[in-house]
Amino acid sequence: MKDTKQKIIDAAITIFNEDFSAPLENVADVAEVTRRTLHRYFADRQDLVNACQNTMQESCRKAMEEVYSNFENPLERFENMLYAAIDCGVKFSFLHRLHNNEHHSHSQHNNDCKNYDRTFNKFKSTLDELKNAGLLDASLTMEWIEMLVTGIVTAAINSEKAGNVARTNIKKFSWHSLSRGILA
Repeated sequence: MKDTKQKIIDAAITIFNEDFSAPLENVADVAEVTRRTLHRYFADRQDLVNACQNTMQESCRKAMEEVYSNFENPLERFENMLYAAIDCGVKFSFLHRLHNNEHHSHSQHNNDCKNYDRTFNKFKSTLDELKNAGLLDASLTMEWIEMLVTGIVTAAINSEKAGNVARTNIKKFSWHSLSRGILA
């Protein structure tokens, strides 16, 4: 039973990341279940989106916390946070889009927003450490760097999906592009 529910959530993350307005039939098709089965687990679209958000949040939080606790050097930590974001893949990309689109009102009173901030503040604090150490290009804003990271993660996801870059090179190319673009 849990496997079916997780299959539906994973399918929804993939489908909604590409087209947030996609019909639930598309999610059911990708999950290889009927629409009726989908509704046994999720009352409506919002219920499914909430489940997706919880799954993405937990996955990204664990990945970022593991890196944060295992790397003391901020540059090594930042590089490995990029790799963790790439490993989270669509979950990272979709979660970031949910919390950074024009229809989202980010609020500290919303638990989903608080969880998102808790996850990504580790990333931001690492950027602050790099900035304070004079390792970042001073002409770039933190907001630009955050968006650049998201773009590189998206490029990595798309490259893997398209198969046009050897999987073993994706992380190496991602770090090369990012580090050359932001480091002083």
